[in-house]
Order: sequence, then C-alpha cells, then structure tokens
Amino acid sequence: MVLLNSSICEYGKKMPNFFLKNVDGKFYSDKDLCGENGTLIFFICNHCPYVKAIIDRLVATSKELKKYNINSVAIMPNDTKKYPEDSFEKMLDFSKKNFFDFPYLIDESQKIAKLFDAVCTPDFFGYNKKKNLQYRGRISMMKELEFVDQKNDLLNAMIQISKTGEGPKKQYPSSGCSIKWK
Repeated sequence: MVLLNSSICEYGKKMPNFFLKNVDGKFYSDKDLCGENGTLIFFICNHCPYVKAIIDRLVATSKELKKYNINSVAIMPNDTKKYPEDSFEKMLDFSKKNFFDFPYLIDESQKIAKLFDAVCTPDFFGYNKKKNLQYRGRISMMKELEFVDQKNDLLNAMIQISKTGEGPKKQYPSSGCSIKWK
C-alpha cells in the first residue's frame, strides 16, 4: 500500500469529457451526469483501505450535495487484471453494500483517469456549474484511517462552489492508495 497525496487544485481547469460504463450496465457521459450547480467527480476503488475508511461519510456527503443540486460521480480507474477485487462485478457489490446513490463508472482503459490527472484513491474533483475545477482536496482530516473531527472539507467546499461558483483558496490534498496503472 503506497500512500500518495492528490495534486493541488488547478482552478478553472475544464472537466474532461468522458463516456463510461456504470454498474447498471449503461454508459453515461459527463453531459448526462453534471449537476445544475456543480459536479463532484471522485476516483475510488473497492479494495483501498483509505476508500473503505471514508465511504460512509462520502455517501452521506453525496446525499447532502443533492440538496444543492450538485451531482456526484464515482470512477474506478484501477487495473482489474492485477487487482481482481476491483472488477466490474465487485464494483456492483461494493456499490450495493455501501448504498451508493450515484453512478459508479469503470475506466477500463484508464484514459479518463489520466485526463483528470488522478493520482490516488480517493481523489476528489469539485467543479462549478460551468465545469471549471474549483476543488481538489480531502473529504476530512484523517489520521491512521480515522477521522480526526467532524468537519467535512469536501461538503463545505462544494456548498461554497454551488453558491459562489468558486472553491476555497485553502485546500488540503486527499490521501490514498496509488492508482493501479496497467
């Protein structure tokens, strides 16, 4: 397990276009999934202990963001041949087990993860309604896979983006396992 930090936010960077398969078997594009007041894209996988540690808070955050007309979208970028626990079938199980109310897309070619410059799982990208990047940070402060407090940096940043179109100037990187590249 290699711990990596996400990159700093490149404010204003346009959301890359994508067209990926969801756990429901259908394909979706960024145009299908963007929210009226913003979109949260995050790269996760099934096996990463960092993802497992935050998944309940992430699902709750997604539910709260819907109240602000912000859509959430998960993308699984890992090499499933080397990491079969991240297979499409196991993605379906993981999404059901954790009560996902958002799409969970597979990036089999890993092209989309590279377009986003995703680094780790979890890696969060918060976009305003114009699809301009405004947040690239953590969900909450953690130490040894435990939340340090109840503050939710991701939720607060996305609410700010929905109201002002701009993310916070002070952001802390997300940390997680490296993406398992082919």
